Amino acid sequence: MHMQSFSTDPDNFSKPRRTGETITVGSPEELRLGRCASIQLPDGGELALFNVDGEFHATENFCPHKGAPLTEGTLSGHVIECQWHGWQFDVRSGECLTARAKLEVYPVTIEDGLIKIEI
Repeated sequence: MHMQSFSTDPDNFSKPRRTGETITVGSPEELRLGRCASIQLPDGGELALFNVDGEFHATENFCPHKGAPLTEGTLSGHVIECQWHGWQFDVRSGECLTARAKLEVYPVTIEDGLIKIEI
């Protein structure tokens, strides 16, 4: 599973482009419960993948406030907290719990023992 952040440059936090393509990112066992990982997309964009009690959720990886990588934040249940300024987001819906903002969310499925994300 390719889950390494390629950039933490705050000037590079645009939303990943939707293509309708489904990408395979690895097996569920590679991302432990309560953890998150960055997923580099073919076009250079980046997603955040979260494992919450065995359910997988994907959002854009950069906080809309100042561009901090959300995968470097703190995941508590279904809430990811941005490490820079404390903005909190529900990883299921992308809704911000602390300000008027929203993350893009991407459908995740487990098929043939692999995690797949529709981008």
